[in-house]
Amino acid sequence: MTDPGERKPLVLVSNRGPVTFQDDGSVVRGTGGLVTALTGLASHRPVTWIASAMTPMDAIRAREANGPITVRSPVGGEYQVRYVASDPDAYERFYSVFANPMLWFIQHYLWDLSNAPDVRSNEIAAFEYGYQVVNEDLARAVVEEIEGVEDPVVMVHDYHLYTLPAMVRAARPDVFLSHFVHIPWTQSDAWRVLPQRTRDTLYEGLLANDIIGFHTTSYRNNFLQCCRDLMHLEVDFDDGLVHFQGRDVWVRVYPLPIDAGATRQISRTARVKEFETELLRRRRDHLILRVDRADLSKNVLRGFSAFDLFLDQHPEFRERVTFIAQLMPSRTDVPEYAEYLEKIEALVAVVNHRHGTPDWMPIQLKLRDDLDEAMAAYKNYDVLLVNAMFDGMNLVAKEGPLVNEHGGVSILSENTGAHEELGEYAISVNPFDIQELATSIHQALTMGVDERERRLAGLKRIVTARNPGDWIDDQLEDIRAKGAGG
Repeated sequence: MTDPGERKPLVLVSNRGPVTFQDDGSVVRGTGGLVTALTGLASHRPVTWIASAMTPMDAIRAREANGPITVRSPVGGEYQVRYVASDPDAYERFYSVFANPMLWFIQHYLWDLSNAPDVRSNEIAAFEYGYQVVNEDLARAVVEEIEGVEDPVVMVHDYHLYTLPAMVRAARPDVFLSHFVHIPWTQSDAWRVLPQRTRDTLYEGLLANDIIGFHTTSYRNNFLQCCRDLMHLEVDFDDGLVHFQGRDVWVRVYPLPIDAGATRQISRTARVKEFETELLRRRRDHLILRVDRADLSKNVLRGFSAFDLFLDQHPEFRERVTFIAQLMPSRTDVPEYAEYLEKIEALVAVVNHRHGTPDWMPIQLKLRDDLDEAMAAYKNYDVLLVNAMFDGMNLVAKEGPLVNEHGGVSILSENTGAHEELGEYAISVNPFDIQELATSIHQALTMGVDERERRLAGLKRIVTARNPGDWIDDQLEDIRAKGAGG
C-alpha cells in the first residue's frame, strides 16, 4: 500500500462544518474545539471537509456549487467545504432522537435507567431512517470525493457518524479511515441500553476504521473492553489493538490541546478589556467562576448546591465571594435539557434568597455565549470550577488557567478528559460528592499564594506544551506508520 500519510487529498467528515452561511450572505465561523483543531489542518496539506448543511443557506450554497466550496482558514491556507443536505425529517430523527439524546446520554452515563430510555419503534425508526440515512448521505459524498484517488485518507469525527466508515469501506476497500471520538467512551454495560442489532451495527461501523482515536487512556480502555464484552472480539490492551474481520484496528490516545497563541490573543482584545473593567469594578474579595454549556453532563446543579453548603459552613465568606456562572443554553428542544435549565434558574434563586443581602447576590447567572465576557472572567478568577459528571476533554479547564492572572486555582472533576493531563496541579474532586466539592472551594480560597502560583504555573506549562497542529501531526504520523507496515 502507498504511504497514506503522504496521499492527497485528505478528506475530513463531521456533522458540523467549519462555517455556516447566513441568509444575509455572511459567513460565520464554526465554534468549538473540533473546528479549532481541524482548521489547523489547512496549514499542513490540502483538505476537503464534508459536513451536513446546518442552515437553509448552507443547503442552497451546496446545490449551487454542486461540489466543494473554497474557504480560507484563519490559520492560513485554504480548504474545500462540501455540504450535504439530508432530508429534514431524516435529519431530525438522526440528531434529535438518536444521536441526541440516545448516544449522548449513553456516552455520558446520563440515563436514569429505572425510568428511561424506553426503546420503542420510534427509537428504532430513528436509527434506521434517520441516523443511517444521514450517515449514508455523507458516506456517498465521501465516496464521490475520493473517486479516482489512489489510497485516499478519510478522517471521520465524533459520535454522529459511527456507521459511515463501514459504508465507505464497502465502496472503497482501499481507503484509509481514521475516526476520532470527541466525547467519553463508557464501559460496556452502559451500551446494553441499545438493542443488540443496533449496537452491533454501530460497533461494526466504527471497527471498519484503520485507527480509532480518543482523548484519554481510560476512554481507549473502555472501548477495548466493549469490543471484548459486547462483540466477543480479541483485543490487546497493551498495544491498543482490536482484531476484526482479519484486520488489526489501532485504538489510540490523542489528547486535544488548545491554541494557546490564539486564546491569549483574544484575551488581549479591547472588548475583553471592557468586560474586565466592569468585572473589576464590581468584584468582591473572591471570585469563583464556571463557564459551561447548560448540559446535563456538566453537573451545574451539584456545583451550586456545593456553593450553598460552603456558605452554610463558612459564613465568614458571605458578602466576600461571588460565583459567576456563564452558561450557554444547550439543546433546549430536548425536553430533558429544557427542564434542566429551569432547575438551574430555580436553584440559583433559592441560593441567592438564602444567603443574599440587599447589595450582594452570591451567584451571578449569565445565560449567554460570549467568549469575550468569559475571557475577562478567566483572567480574574480565584477559583475555576469544572465539576462535570463526565466530559470528553473540557477545553475550559485549559483556557482558564492559560490566561488567568490572579493565581487562580482549578477544581477539576476526575471524570473529565482534561483531568488525565491536568490533575496533578488541580484540586481533584468526585463530581457527585457535594461535601468534598464544598470543602475544595474552601481549600482553594484559603490556599497560600506560593501554592496557588505553583499550581497555576504547572497548569500553564502543560497547556502550552502542545498545540492543535501537534494533535493533527500525531494522528498523521500513526496513519503513515500503519499504512506503511500496520
